[in-house]
This record gives sequence, structure tokens and C-alpha cells, in this order.
Amino acid sequence: MPLRVYPRMNYSLLRQAGLNHRNGTAASAVPLEMPRWYAIRTRARSERTVDAQLRSYGLQTFLPVYDEVRRWSDRHKEVHRPLFPGYTFLRAAISAEIRSLVLRSAGVADFVHAMGKPLAIVDREIEDIQALAARQIPFSPCAFVNIGTRVQVRGGALEGLVGILVGQNSDCSLVISVELIQRSVALRVQGYEVVPV
Repeated sequence: MPLRVYPRMNYSLLRQAGLNHRNGTAASAVPLEMPRWYAIRTRARSERTVDAQLRSYGLQTFLPVYDEVRRWSDRHKEVHRPLFPGYTFLRAAISAEIRSLVLRSAGVADFVHAMGKPLAIVDREIEDIQALAARQIPFSPCAFVNIGTRVQVRGGALEGLVGILVGQNSDCSLVISVELIQRSVALRVQGYEVVPV
């Protein structure tokens, strides 16, 4: 595999794209396009590197992680692992300059795209995962499911979350899916009221 050389960052690209490189705020009052969430495929074990680099450019990113206890013969350690290995998320108004900036970043493989155009993720899917992370509710990755009943949780700490209700080992789990990358998160909803949507 040939060695890939990454050019130094040209901050004028950010200014041309309408972002201030110091804090990621809009440089002009008129946005070219509404910011949307996009999935970025990363090279193996490069999710944190990509996320940190894009943040250093002033871009808004989201790298969901979950805690996992790793056991060795002499110790146990809690580690933070990417919830969706091989992916991180970017919220931006994608222009040619922003796309070029992202694709030249170390560890980036490509955007999740169709016919060469990055595909936007439904905001609600990312917001639901961000809500889980903010509320510090235990969750873990699970297999992607596209069958079952789509439900919304009523009441409690999970109020408003929408996902697919599935049965696992005689307890109920709510699966929140990011359909574009076919990845899901599962959490137990036993004791919560769920209603079809």
C-alpha cells in the first residue's frame, strides 16, 4: 500500500467555506446551505483521530462512544469504544471546500455517499443518540434491524426517544438506528411506556 501524504491545512479554505477557523462560527451572516449531519467513514481505529482533527478545524463533529469493561488475567479496565466503529459524524453545510478539507484529513476514507454526493442523515437519528449520551443511560451497539414496530418512549428519562421495539431474552429493548450507515444502539426499556408512531 503506497504511503499517503497529507498536505498542511490551508485555513483559507475554511474562510472561503464561510467558517472562522478559530471557533467554527459562520464568517458571514448568510449561510449558503443549512448544516446537516453526514457520516464519515474512517480508516480502522482512526475515529478519534479524525474527530479531533475536524474539531481542530472548527467543524462540529459527534463521535458517540460507549463504556466497555475489558478483562485481562490480572486486571479489569473500563475503556471508551466508538459506538459505530469506522464512522464519525460531521454537521456542516457541505461545500466543495469543506468536502476537500474533510477528505484530506488524516484517517478519513470518504463520506457515506451515493453517486459521489455525500448523503445527509436524518437529524432526529443523531439527536436521539446525543440524548442518550447526555443522559448517561447505559447502551451498547447491536445488530442493525429494519423490521419490527417503530415506537416512541413516553415518560421518564427516555421521554421522546424513537426507535424499533424488539424482544431480547424476554426483556424489551429499544433499538435506535442510523439507517444510512446501517448501525444501531440498543437499550432496555422495560418499565417504560412505549407507543407506536
